[in-house]
Amino acid sequence: MRKQDTASDVEPGLINEFTTLASRAGAAILAIRPSDLATRAKADRSPVTAADEASDAVIAKGLSLLLPGTPVISEETAPPSIASATGFVLVDPLDGTKEFLSGSDEFTVNLALVVGGRPMAGVIAAPALGLIYRGVVGLGAERLRLAPGASVEQATELTNISARHRPAEGLVATVSRSHLETATEAFLQRLPVAQRLGCGSALKFCRVADGTADVYPRLSPTFEWDVAAGHAIVTAAGGMLATPAGAPLIFGQAAAGFRVPAFVAWGDPLAAAAR
Repeated sequence: MRKQDTASDVEPGLINEFTTLASRAGAAILAIRPSDLATRAKADRSPVTAADEASDAVIAKGLSLLLPGTPVISEETAPPSIASATGFVLVDPLDGTKEFLSGSDEFTVNLALVVGGRPMAGVIAAPALGLIYRGVVGLGAERLRLAPGASVEQATELTNISARHRPAEGLVATVSRSHLETATEAFLQRLPVAQRLGCGSALKFCRVADGTADVYPRLSPTFEWDVAAGHAIVTAAGGMLATPAGAPLIFGQAAAGFRVPAFVAWGDPLAAAAR
């Protein structure tokens, strides 16, 4: 991973540990066939399955050994508060459960280290694609080809990735396949969008980080564990995440139920400023 500035908030080697942990969690998901799953609905009506829980168990055990005493906020086990804002981990053990259940390969495992309210390191694993995206703010971002369950040392391909400058011919917007609501559509109508790319789960952040897309807006509420890993990777790749008005996102908002009201991911910060 290329060095830009000193990422003193992230322990050396931690991103490799996160990568291997996400890979193992992805293998736990793939070990369970969607056709064999009984689905139940959580309080917010989102689906949860044994695959979500299997991935969460792998990650919880790994983090307890890797970062003992560090608060872990997971979609499946989110506590009402966190002990400290100095550092905690946000986890979505299976982002895109609907895609997983439908047989799509667009589901991910998301891990992020948050320090002082900012995601500083993030990993997004797409086990069905055999890909992992990762980034450390100040050190850059990468895409790895890694078989689910394999350790990071077994990656068969490692590529530095970066967000691209705003293209003169118009923006490429990546949009949700299942959450494209009225406010986001209206936002997109105000931009010079030349192409839309439909995508599921946190892979939309990865499209911005690797320069495939220029903007990913979501103007409906979501949760911090859905956003933190993508935030870190996009930022590490040279992009930015902010509120629709351009204000920074602050993570660790336990009193708000870890909700993120709305956000926009930009590949080129100058495109956000121009808007």
